[in-house]
Amino acid sequence: MSQEKKVGGYKDLIVWQKAITLVKRVYQVTSAFPSDERFGLVSQLAPGPPCPSLPISLRDRARHTTGEFIQGISHAEGSLAELDTQLTIAVELAFCPADSDA
Repeated sequence: MSQEKKVGGYKDLIVWQKAITLVKRVYQVTSAFPSDERFGLVSQLAPGPPCPSLPISLRDRARHTTGEFIQGISHAEGSLAELDTQLTIAVELAFCPADSDA
């Protein structure tokens, strides 16, 4: 008999916890960007649509039906792809290192 851990809420979801960690890391990284990028990539990355959208999409859909939760996952996946593209641009412009530990 397998023991399944019941998820009590969205904060119990590992993917939500990791999304929060990612959002914090993006804010940390963008704080070191050049000041003239404040209205460029920084505004797109940290407070912009893709970054906070990750955990928000998961939170908003976690309390509803399975179909709505899957839709939230899909929205989060789209936000992650957008964030990945913007971070790739930041790395290519040498605003931040490619190493995630740096």
